[in-house]
Amino acid sequence: MARVYNFSAGPAMLPEEVLHKAANELVDYQGTGMSVMEMSHRSKAYDSIHRNAEVLLRELMNIPDNYYVLFLQGGATTQFSAIPLNLLNGSGIADFVHTGNWSKKAIGEAKRYGTARVVASSEEKTFTYIPPLDKSTFTPNADYFYIVTNNTIYGTRFNTPPDIGTVPLVADMSSNILSQVYDVSKFAVIFAGAQKNIGPAGLTIVIVRKDLVGHARDITPVLLDWKTQADTDSLYNTPPCYSIYIAKLVFEYLKENGGIPAMQARNEEKAAILYDFLDQSDLFKATVAPKDRSLMNIPFVTGNEELDAKFVKQAEAVGLVTLKGHRSVGGMRASIYNAMPKAGVQKLVEFMKKFEMDN
Repeated sequence: MARVYNFSAGPAMLPEEVLHKAANELVDYQGTGMSVMEMSHRSKAYDSIHRNAEVLLRELMNIPDNYYVLFLQGGATTQFSAIPLNLLNGSGIADFVHTGNWSKKAIGEAKRYGTARVVASSEEKTFTYIPPLDKSTFTPNADYFYIVTNNTIYGTRFNTPPDIGTVPLVADMSSNILSQVYDVSKFAVIFAGAQKNIGPAGLTIVIVRKDLVGHARDITPVLLDWKTQADTDSLYNTPPCYSIYIAKLVFEYLKENGGIPAMQARNEEKAAILYDFLDQSDLFKATVAPKDRSLMNIPFVTGNEELDAKFVKQAEAVGLVTLKGHRSVGGMRASIYNAMPKAGVQKLVEFMKKFEMDN
């Protein structure tokens, strides 16, 4: 069967080059006589994979030396608890920009351990824009300020991180890490689940400034204490070895293809192809304010639920799959992460043009 163009929000497409390399090494990794899935995480062969993955990620994102890079389990959702347990230990207050489901869940977890203040929200318009920020509403002595850089469900993003002064900025980058250039030094903590732009589910990356590690509450479970993980190079217990191996292959692929600046240019080109069509279409409409549109997740609607369902079904028949929108939004959503080729977006637009003519 021919490969399809998979527009899933996650788990998502991986570069074919990565899949072919992983397939070639699946049974016998570089002469070891075993698969990476079978290796001890204490072996020399795996240690090389683990350390090279960190070196490559540091190079790609230009991560300063005063940051730890942690390879963890539990998904990004686990960090909703780990972040307040590690950081919410001064004033006991954290400020949040509420832009969707994932910020809502992070707010809920923070409330277990302190005060979670929503300083801006776009909930009243179903999170179709990034709310403007007023510095006068910020908590001067907050333990941290929290944003989601890209909202997978609603298709919005922060074009640039907010200026919040000296308060530590925490960012959930799960759905746009490695897709555009960010100055890591502007953030105190960056975290991301792997299953969108990094690799298969099972791995979560946490990039945390070193001075913020070592202050976890006494009640913090040992695996949620960043110091535990930092002191053991993310090897306190068995890490998600195969997911880290695939991530390393993705990092190599990115480096060989121009790094993040080149990937950002490609992502901007791909997104423009789809947005330009949506903005002139008589049938399909984008749902997000133009200034806040995501490069990664593009929701759109026809305004008719039956027509939306017909579109999703017919698109799947021609190899354009997983276009159904999130249940909280409806309509359609095209997730066009790094691994989605330009040809996939072009094929989608051509199909949309035909569907519009036929309907």
